[in-house]
Amino acid sequence: LDRSSAASDVYKRQIIVPTYILGIESSCDDTSASVLCDGKVLSNLIANQEIHKSFGGVVPELASRAHQQNIIPVVNQAILNANIDKNQLNAIAYTRGPGLLGSLLVGSSFSKSLSMGLNVPLIEVNHMQAHLLAHFIEDCGDEKTTFPFIGVTISGGHTQIVFVKNYFDMEIIGETLDDAIGETFDKCGKMLGLPYPAGPHIDKHSKVGNPNKFKFTKPRVGGLNYSFSGLKTGFMRYIQKEKNNNDNFISAELKNLCASLQLTIVEILYEKIILAMKQTGINRVVFGGGVSCNSGIIEKFKQNENIENYKSYFPKFEYTTDNAAMIAMVGYLKYKNNDFSSIEKSAQARFKY
Repeated sequence: LDRSSAASDVYKRQIIVPTYILGIESSCDDTSASVLCDGKVLSNLIANQEIHKSFGGVVPELASRAHQQNIIPVVNQAILNANIDKNQLNAIAYTRGPGLLGSLLVGSSFSKSLSMGLNVPLIEVNHMQAHLLAHFIEDCGDEKTTFPFIGVTISGGHTQIVFVKNYFDMEIIGETLDDAIGETFDKCGKMLGLPYPAGPHIDKHSKVGNPNKFKFTKPRVGGLNYSFSGLKTGFMRYIQKEKNNNDNFISAELKNLCASLQLTIVEILYEKIILAMKQTGINRVVFGGGVSCNSGIIEKFKQNENIENYKSYFPKFEYTTDNAAMIAMVGYLKYKNNDFSSIEKSAQARFKY
C-alpha cells in the first residue's frame, strides 16, 4: 500500500496542468480575441470593420465605437470555440499600445474588468513585439528561429528593423522617418483608383504586370532608416503628368504600374535589411505585420537566401494581420515569467519597446 501511494504521488507530480491565456487585441480597427493553451491556438476570432472602406482609411472615432459593439460577442465566442469555461483562464493578455487611443481604451478597459471579475492576472502586451513573437505560436510554422535575430515589422502604420536578443529584449535599429510601407501602398493605390486597403490589390495586379515597365526613384536615407514620402510624391507626379497626356493612362497601364511600384518598394525594403544583417552579423530575419504577406516581399527574400547566406521566416497568413493569437502568445511567455501588469497602467498610443 505504501508503494502504491508513493507511485500515485509521483504520477500526480508528473501531470502537467495546462495554462489557458485569453488574448484581446484592439489597437486599430479589428476586434480580436484568442485563447491559447500552452502556446497552441484553440480559437482566434477577428471582427473586421467594413465601414472604413468608404472613407479610404480608418476613422478613429468610428473604430472605437465598433470595438464597443464587438468586444463582448467576440470574446464570448472565442471562449466557446476554445471549448473551455471562462473560469479555466489563467490570465488575460491585452494590447496596451501602440495604436489608436480610443480603440486601445476599449480593449484595455474590458481586459481589466474581466481580470478583476475572474481574479486572474492581467498582462500588458506591446503590439509590435507581438507581431514578431507570433512566430513562436505552435502552428505558425514547423521551423522556428533562434535568438538573436533581425525582426522586421511592416504594416500600415509601422516600418521597423529590430535587433531581437530574446523574447523581451528588443532594440529598434531602423525605422521609417515618415510614411510606413503599408501606408505607401495604400496611398499610391488610391491614386490608381484602387479600393482601400490598396496593398492586396496592388499585389494581385503586380503578378501579371511588367515590374520593369516604369522606374521610380528610391529615396536616399542614411543608416538603416527608411523614407517613403519621396517615392509617394514622385509616383503621384508621374501619374499626373501621364494623365495629362492620356486620360486612359492608368486603366491601360494599371498592372504594369502596380508591378513597377511594388518592385521599387520591395527593393527599398530589401536593401536596408541586408545592410542590417551585415552590420550585426546576424543571418536570421523574421517578418511580422500585415505587409509581411505581400507576395513580392516573400519571393524576393526567399529567392536570395542562398545568394546572401541568410534565412528568412514569414508567419502564416492568419498571424500577419492584427490578431489576438499573437497577443495571447506574448501573454503566455510573460505568464511563465511571472511578468504581470496592474490596472493602474493606462493605454498608450505611442508605446515603446
